[in-house]
Amino acid sequence: MKHCDFDMRYRRHLMLPEIGADGQQKLLQSRVAIIGAGGLGSPVAFYLAAAGVGHLNIVDDDRVDISNLQRQIIHNSNDIGCLKTESAKEKIHNLNPDVEVTTFPTLFNSDNANTILNGCDVAIDCTDNATSRFLINDTCVSINLPLVHGAINSFSGNVMTIIPGCANLRDLFPTPPQSPAPSHNYGVLGVIAGIIGTIQAAEALKILLGIGELLTNQVLTFDALTMSFTKFKINTGKFR
Repeated sequence: MKHCDFDMRYRRHLMLPEIGADGQQKLLQSRVAIIGAGGLGSPVAFYLAAAGVGHLNIVDDDRVDISNLQRQIIHNSNDIGCLKTESAKEKIHNLNPDVEVTTFPTLFNSDNANTILNGCDVAIDCTDNATSRFLINDTCVSINLPLVHGAINSFSGNVMTIIPGCANLRDLFPTPPQSPAPSHNYGVLGVIAGIIGTIQAAEALKILLGIGELLTNQVLTFDALTMSFTKFKINTGKFR
């Protein structure tokens, strides 16, 4: 990248003493795994790309459906039928050519987890089912990889940041919920995905930059109907 392009594109980051040129270079040298390119993955990918995170691994085995477009803003009507990973990659490159994207058009599973997460500085869980969430959680805990978890349903959502030595999903639920309902069986207000996904992106950037206080050992919940945020601290698997 030309130096003038660096100064122009990231000017508003460079003005922040917590980031500056050194922090921006750190972002450009970082790699983040985004598991899920749907409702949560859309704002996560857009904002990390805009921020100049240099390499994104995007994982999703699904194709764009018209019913996705109410909340999955990285895709558009022209993408219907396309792989979500390829659709996301195209939009990211249009937004910021500094960002390299590696696509994994597959389900995240125990066979490919190490390949997907290899070399990553942070993983972000943007999936929509308990099986995937707990597999991602357990894998990241086992390899000491920071993870930002997010989930949404109807008018609410939550975020939890998991770093080595801190509480993880199994401190909330030692046993994963049984037979979770498929995500297409419940409704969701589209903007909830944007609110929760953007918070996930902010947590990831803070981890990469080593700044601020993280949502560790706690869960941040948001309720759009009451427009309220609440933090619950985690203590040995129970809220306190």
